[in-house]
Amino acid sequence: MKRLLEKIDRINEAIGHGVSWLTTALVLVVCYDVFTRYLLKKSSVAVQELEWHIFATIFLLAAAYALKHDRHVRVDVIYARLSPLAQAWINFAGTLLFLLPFSLMVIWSSYNFVEASFRLRETSPDPGGLPARYILKAFIPLGFFLVFLQGLVMAWQAWQTIQSTKAQKGSG
Repeated sequence: MKRLLEKIDRINEAIGHGVSWLTTALVLVVCYDVFTRYLLKKSSVAVQELEWHIFATIFLLAAAYALKHDRHVRVDVIYARLSPLAQAWINFAGTLLFLLPFSLMVIWSSYNFVEASFRLRETSPDPGGLPARYILKAFIPLGFFLVFLQGLVMAWQAWQTIQSTKAQKGSG
């Protein structure tokens, strides 16, 4: 079990590092868009769509990486003051009650949406827009699948903290 969870961690770490390079690409595309739009007075639907395609890809594929590194938004005012055991219980319960079911719900509910997009070979509805929008839509269930897997790792780590804290209290 531990090897599987470590593999999930490594996969999300690698994807996170890979996706981080898309941030540089996004900055370059936005700079190009601003330059051509405001200095050359030319606008491109494809460039504007590329901006949000890259952003969506970053958001969806980096979510599990952010979860792995505890970088999601949280009300730290209370959480940070809790004991490691209380934090582990919150992480364990929150993952089992909210994160995992929500991830499964998004994966399940997006399946038909993505499948229809692939079947139709969906493209941009705008003239001059990007082709192959269906590829972008496939990142929805993929991103939440990665979050689900990282949630399993997080729940396991929290459970291990709970068990080791109980063992320490029992032997002390």
